[in-house]
Amino acid sequence: MDLRAELLKSIWYAFTALDVEKSGKVSKSQLKVLSHNLYTVLCIPHDPVALEEHFRDDDDGPVSSQGYMPYLNKYILDKVEEGAFVKENFDELCWTLTAKKNYKPDRNGNSVISHQDAFKLWCLFNFLSEDKYPLVMVPDEVEYLLKKICTAMNVELNSCELDDYLSQEPQGQGGLTVWQFLDMVNSGRLLRGIEQEAISMAVEEVYKEVIEDGYLWKKGQLRRNWSERWFMLKPSSLSYYMSEERKEKKGSIALDKHCCVEVLPDRDGKRCMFCVKTSSRTYEMSASDTRQRQEWTLAIQTAIRLQAEGKKSLHKDLKQKRREQREQREQRKAAKEEETQRLKQLQEEKERKLQELELLKEAQRQAEILLKEEEQRRRQQHEEMQRTLEIQLREAEQARASMQAEMVLKEAEAERQRKRILELEDMQERLQEALQQEVKARQDEEAVRYAQARLLAEEEEKLKQLMKLKEEQEEYIIKTQREKQVLKQEMENKNKCLEEAQKQLEEVRVNRQRVDQDVMAAQRKLRQASTNVKHWNVQMNRLMHPIGPGDKRTNVSGGVFAGYQPLLSRRDSSLK
Repeated sequence: MDLRAELLKSIWYAFTALDVEKSGKVSKSQLKVLSHNLYTVLCIPHDPVALEEHFRDDDDGPVSSQGYMPYLNKYILDKVEEGAFVKENFDELCWTLTAKKNYKPDRNGNSVISHQDAFKLWCLFNFLSEDKYPLVMVPDEVEYLLKKICTAMNVELNSCELDDYLSQEPQGQGGLTVWQFLDMVNSGRLLRGIEQEAISMAVEEVYKEVIEDGYLWKKGQLRRNWSERWFMLKPSSLSYYMSEERKEKKGSIALDKHCCVEVLPDRDGKRCMFCVKTSSRTYEMSASDTRQRQEWTLAIQTAIRLQAEGKKSLHKDLKQKRREQREQREQRKAAKEEETQRLKQLQEEKERKLQELELLKEAQRQAEILLKEEEQRRRQQHEEMQRTLEIQLREAEQARASMQAEMVLKEAEAERQRKRILELEDMQERLQEALQQEVKARQDEEAVRYAQARLLAEEEEKLKQLMKLKEEQEEYIIKTQREKQVLKQEMENKNKCLEEAQKQLEEVRVNRQRVDQDVMAAQRKLRQASTNVKHWNVQMNRLMHPIGPGDKRTNVSGGVFAGYQPLLSRRDSSLK
């Protein structure tokens, strides 16, 4: 976060405080007064002509934030120089404007924090809030800030109570506003049973840790005397002033990768000494106690390391890391939801394929049943027709046997008639009267022969009908065989469709196994990443807790980086 972004956050609160009607616009006279005050606290040369020209009275009415930004950027923010003004005075101006309208402590005097502590929490909120408007602080940053305050008081934060409060409190834009945050602290739910003085000291400690400044004794270069100076630590320099008002700057120590910090033994009546060595000279300093010396040496070493890495500030770097971790968690959550959705789609596709397979199997069973019924029906028709033809054939055989018996009788009768004719011929001469009888007998014989011929013709007709029925039976048998082959071909086609569906089902199972392998690989990578993070946490702890000559390793609690270890532990647990 650069200086312009920090200033804009505080100015945004001042602008919204002047917007009484909440229309997004402020009157020109109020903006004129605000701009004049910003000129003063930012130590910028006044430009009365531009101020009067830009905010002269006309018919345009109030000005929106977008209309005020061009003037703010051109005549104020572009002229701001870092270190030329006191940032705390600037914040106090904006806090005074916005607190009158928005900050509402307990009127009975039962507030957990004082007005000055509320101002410092407001500054910390601006530092940790998201870089988008309206300004909010996400729940992770709220928990981080409260944990640092509780750590400074050597108490443990009630996370369950915090979660209950956050779940009940409406959160706009995904976080808490500064007024919701201050109301939560003043409610006493999270800091129950702690005295106001202890809370005030903890807030002051965390505020100084983030601002990175405080009093130290410094040894002069020429006169070699000790003087108390107000030191202000930046990633690129360590500046010192006459007092904490920072009106008179006495000097600055440029920090680069060639600088180092060393702990010195007590001498000259001074204790808790350390020095900052640069390429040009060595600066000797003394802290009030061992804890303060350890905090300052660790902070200066961290600033040197961040300067070598090209980073701005430790707390800004940690804030960026926490933001990146939140983004990574959200990305992993989105990827997990996408993977779950994809697995659900694959499962639905599998179930749909199984349903189609069941339908195909059911259709095949129905076709087999219909084929069996059709085959049975045709077999019954064939058997009935065969029985009918056998009956007709037996009847024809019986008729033929009866005709043959009649022909035998007729032949026997004809033989008798021939004998009689012979007898009549022998008796022709003698029996002239028997001639007519013989003629009549011949006529009878002719009639019998005609009847015999007619019977033979009928027998031939019956034989022709029998042959015709036999040919029809053979044609019907051939037709039945052809239909059977067609049904057999249809069954083979359905069996092929069934095999293709089974192959598709097998492919879906293979794809599911591949997806399971991908998920396992992703889990292995996540475990490997967690192992790497633990390794770097160990390395970071070693760097963050240097050991001086002859000193035992001590666990730093409170101070400039008192809340750093809980942060790493929380990041460890979140990665797990």
